[in-house]
Amino acid sequence: MLTAERKKEIFKEFGGSETNTGSVESQVAMITARIALLSDHLKTHRKDFSTTRSLYKLVGQRKKMLKYLSNTDIQRYRALIEKLNLRK
Repeated sequence: MLTAERKKEIFKEFGGSETNTGSVESQVAMITARIALLSDHLKTHRKDFSTTRSLYKLVGQRKKMLKYLSNTDIQRYRALIEKLNLRK
């Protein structure tokens, strides 16, 4: 589970300030952190199907936000992909 301190760190790093929770970069970073936590959970609990569904929903949500960002500002998109290390 993400603690309040960790969320503030993510928003400060990607959004510019702790209160900038609406920027696309900060939302994608938050979703990426949640995806990492759920992935670790599913490594030990393979048959947890509700968590699997939540993981799929988060991946789709992140994909839509990244698509929006790539269509509006390709430079910010590339910087975010590089910073989060999403593409290999």
